[in-house]
Amino acid sequence: MSTPATETRQFDLIAFDWDGTLFDSTAIITRSIQLAVADVGGTVPSDQDAAYVIGLGLMQALAHAAPDVPKERYPELGERYKLHYMRHQNDISLFSGVLDLLAELRSRHYLLAVATGKSRRGLNEALQAVELRGLFDATRTADETAGKPHPRMLHELMTELGATPKRTLMVGDTTHDLQLALNAGCASVGVSYGAHEPSAFEALNPRFIAHSVADLRTWLQVNG
Repeated sequence: MSTPATETRQFDLIAFDWDGTLFDSTAIITRSIQLAVADVGGTVPSDQDAAYVIGLGLMQALAHAAPDVPKERYPELGERYKLHYMRHQNDISLFSGVLDLLAELRSRHYLLAVATGKSRRGLNEALQAVELRGLFDATRTADETAGKPHPRMLHELMTELGATPKRTLMVGDTTHDLQLALNAGCASVGVSYGAHEPSAFEALNPRFIAHSVADLRTWLQVNG
């Protein structure tokens, strides 16, 4: 039996960013970037500058965070980042309430997707570690499509799942995520507990800015 929530809902597909939105990994990613840059002799970025690139593809992120590192050293920089990240990846966990949120959305028959700047290998490992595989209908990573904020990632997910831009919502913690939604013609919700300061979100017209997973869940119950 359908409920009023499902009859009047605005969206069919909800796409989530991963790091900083569902997965509490911002501090470890920031530190891993800083250590990698130091390893190759670059100027170590501040916490704010290192966190800003979260959500971009790895090479794009490292190039932005370490502009004084020569391009020929980018592969080494990437390997050093992966080394530091792998040492601490088991320290990362889902934000409190994420599993309940996803289970509720699944019970309401939303299509659920992940659109992330992680690599395919990295996302698959993360999904296995937290036993989330069955909750998502489709996923896209930066190394198998265009990185954020290019709209291709969301376009591919919508095509695969039969959704339209008007009925698709992107949820993320960075301006890259919200710009991705704008570029794809979709609505967005920003979360303030991740990598970017929410003061930068307003210019990108999110429908809502959630300050916790519980806040996001409440908004989706009424407005999703």
